Amino acid sequence: MDILSDAVAAMRLGIPHSNRTVKIAPWRTYFPAEGNSAGFHVVLQGSCWLVPDGGAPVHLQAGDVAFMPRSRGHAITDSLDTATETGTETVLLCGAYYLDGSREHPALAELPDVIHLPARVGHHSPLRTAIELLGHEVESRHGSGAIAPLLEVLLLFMLRAWHQTHPTDTGWVAALGDPVIHAGLQAIHAEPAAPWTVQTLAARAGVSRSVFAQRFTATLGTGPLTYLTWWRMTCAARLLRESDLLLRVVAEKAGYTSEYAFAKAFKREFGISPGQFRTHAGPEAA
Repeated sequence: MDILSDAVAAMRLGIPHSNRTVKIAPWRTYFPAEGNSAGFHVVLQGSCWLVPDGGAPVHLQAGDVAFMPRSRGHAITDSLDTATETGTETVLLCGAYYLDGSREHPALAELPDVIHLPARVGHHSPLRTAIELLGHEVESRHGSGAIAPLLEVLLLFMLRAWHQTHPTDTGWVAALGDPVIHAGLQAIHAEPAAPWTVQTLAARAGVSRSVFAQRFTATLGTGPLTYLTWWRMTCAARLLRESDLLLRVVAEKAGYTSEYAFAKAFKREFGISPGQFRTHAGPEAA
C-alpha cells in the first residue's frame, strides 16, 4: 500500500487535464486562481519565468518542473525584462488537477505554494520518465485514453520527488520515512474498517503502545485514532461521491457496525448527513 498515492487518490476529483504549447518570444500568459485545483508546468524546451501572485519569480529551464499544490494566480513569461530576444522558442507542458478542498490531506497541506524541481542528471528518474511519456501522448494525440492515468502518475512522482529532497523531523515527510509510523499508517490505509486500537497499531509497528502513540503524535501532530477517524470519514465521503452503495454498506466500509453511529460521526465531521452529502456531491449531482 502506497500511502502517498492513496492520499492523493482520495483528494482528487474529476479528470485531470493537460496541454502542450509552443511559445515564441516575447510572450506572457496569466493563470488566475481557479477554485480547489493544483497545477503544474514542465519546460520541455527553452526557458521561462514563473511569477506567482505576491511571490518571488522562479526561473525554469529545460527539464524543470513547477508544481503548485493549491490554486494560486500566477504568470509564466519568457522574460522579466521588457527587452527580450524576439523569436526564441519555448515548449511547455501544462496541466491541472481538481482537488477536494474540504478534505485536503496533511501530506498536501504542508507543501509550499510553489514547488520547483530542477532537472538534474540522475535525479528523479521516474518523474522524468512520466514527463517524457506524457509529453509524447499529448503531442501525438493518439493515446488520449492514456493521458489521464499518466497525469495521475505524474502528480504522485512530483510529490515523491519533493518529499525525497526535503527531509524534516516532523510532518508527513518524516512520517513516511519512519518505519514505526509508516507501519501504522499502512495498516490504517490498507484496512480502514478494521477495529484498530492504539495497542493493535503499535503491535503492527512492533513497538509498545506508549512509544507508538508518542512517536505518531509528535511527528504528525495528531493522535493515531484521530487520524484513523479522519481517514475513515475521507474514505466514506469518496464512496458517497463516487458510488451508489447503500449507506449501510458505506458505514461498514468505514468501520461502523451501526448506520446511526456512522451518520452521527459523519455529520460531526462534515456538518451534514451522509444522504445530504451524496445529494450535493454524488454521481447523481455530477
